Parts: sequence; C-alpha cells; structure tokens
Amino acid sequence: MNNLEDDIETIESGYEFLLAYAAQGRPPQDESGMGPHPRPTLENMLKAMQNASQALAGSSDAFEQVILDDLRKASAAISFVLAQPKLGSEVVDNLNASIHLRAVLTDFFLYSEAFRPVGSETPPPAAQWDRVGN
Repeated sequence: MNNLEDDIETIESGYEFLLAYAAQGRPPQDESGMGPHPRPTLENMLKAMQNASQALAGSSDAFEQVILDDLRKASAAISFVLAQPKLGSEVVDNLNASIHLRAVLTDFFLYSEAFRPVGSETPPPAAQWDRVGN
C-alpha cells in the first residue's frame, strides 16, 4: 500500500512526463505504436489521486478539504482525457494547462513543504508525514 508521500511523487513526476510529452507535438494516435505514450502515466496519476483522496477523506483540516476538492476536479479532467480513444500532444498540453491539475500540484507543493522543508537534511518521521486531519 502506498503512502501519501508516494502518491504525491507519482502525481508530480507524472506531470513532468506530461510536460515533456506535450512538447513533442505528437498527433492523436492509438497507442500501439512507438512510445512513449501518456495513457499509463495518466492512469498512474489517477490512481495516486484516488489514493490521496482516500488518505485525506474524513479530515477536518480546512486545507486538506481544499486538496480533496482539487483532487476531485483534477481526477475528473484526467478521467475525461483517458476516455478519449486517441491521445496526442495537444490534449495533453491542454490538460497540463488545466487549472484543476495545476491546483493539485500547487496544493501538494505547499503540503509537502510543510512536512519536509526544502533543504532539510532529515525527513520528519512517517507518522508526521502521514498524519491526516490532526
């Protein structure tokens, strides 16, 4: 079972892949040919968002509620893209520009920084990282 930190990393690294994919200018195509293809990355990101939503569910923390709302919206956008029979750079680029996906990334940058500030030499104990709604 993944922890929240792993899910955040999956979403962040997936977004980086999608940025690179969008820059390639690939036409919409079925994904049986030469890769890389965005669908597996999008599927992993969606699963990580579902995991993160489950981890934050039931939280009474106001900011974690904001993250949950943003995760719901970004998940809907990713699901919409995944429902398309062919994916190309243009649709991926538009997803990358989506305020909903960017909100999740920004939420997690802030959330992560609160638990593991940039430049800190030792990460906080897992119990602090995985605390939800306390």
